[in-house]
Amino acid sequence: MSATGSRRRGQALVAWLFALPFVLMFGFFMLVPLASSILMSFTDFRGSDVRTPTAVEFVGLGQYLDLFGDPRFRRSLLNTGYFVLFGIPLTMAVALLLATALNTGITRFRTAFRVGFYTPVVTSIVAVAVVWRFILQPDGLLNRTLGWVGIDGPDWLHSTTWAMPALILMAAWRNMGTLMIIFLAGLQNVPSELHEAARVDGATTWQRFFRVTLPMLRPTLLLGAVLISVGYLQFFEEPFVMTQGGPLDATLSAAYYTFTQFGFGEYGTAAAASYVLFVAIAALSLVQFRLLRSED
Repeated sequence: MSATGSRRRGQALVAWLFALPFVLMFGFFMLVPLASSILMSFTDFRGSDVRTPTAVEFVGLGQYLDLFGDPRFRRSLLNTGYFVLFGIPLTMAVALLLATALNTGITRFRTAFRVGFYTPVVTSIVAVAVVWRFILQPDGLLNRTLGWVGIDGPDWLHSTTWAMPALILMAAWRNMGTLMIIFLAGLQNVPSELHEAARVDGATTWQRFFRVTLPMLRPTLLLGAVLISVGYLQFFEEPFVMTQGGPLDATLSAAYYTFTQFGFGEYGTAAAASYVLFVAIAALSLVQFRLLRSED
């Protein structure tokens, strides 16, 4: 073997020795639990089997069939789809509107506006939930504001019709700051020469936005959509803190259902539900990549 080959093998060996602690920790704390949870999703593993794991029976796809036969799980999937279908467009639209305003319309106190809009992102969900509970009470700020224009607001968090829209509104307010920062960075990277050329050709403001700005933002929109989709498909804190999945499972999410199954000691069912949610996240991400990926 040549001296060069021996030196490369020696360098590779040293590199692997340096990486070995991380590889061992990653394998022990990530790969082993991941493989265990996959196997667990095909068994009837329960809390009572922790001390006697040999009593666990392999049920195969029967665990998943039983899961989809549970009306509460099907309801949680519908609720999650409802949350994603309306929450993602609303959050992205508001964030893009704010980013555009900060990029072009707002010149004074721009930094203050950025900090103000981003503050909910870094605020504890418990603190946010307490504030929004006061806002959404029957005699809260929102209903009082609606009363000024003659609208009698509902009991938002105890209504099967309005509880989910209320959580969507809160989630959009809390998460728009992240997308606003991402979109603002994308807007600042759009070449000004393109806007100037479009203006010379007689394009209106709206035409420049839809024909120049949005096509140039496709990679940024894709990043924002994927990030917010992963979070919204796993939405858990909002129903856990605000409604406990009620009323009548109207805000029961797939992640909250999985959490309750773990609490009941149905570990096999919970593992299966978590992998159904994983498949949903992967499928939605693939669709978004298909629709928003750059044509170049």
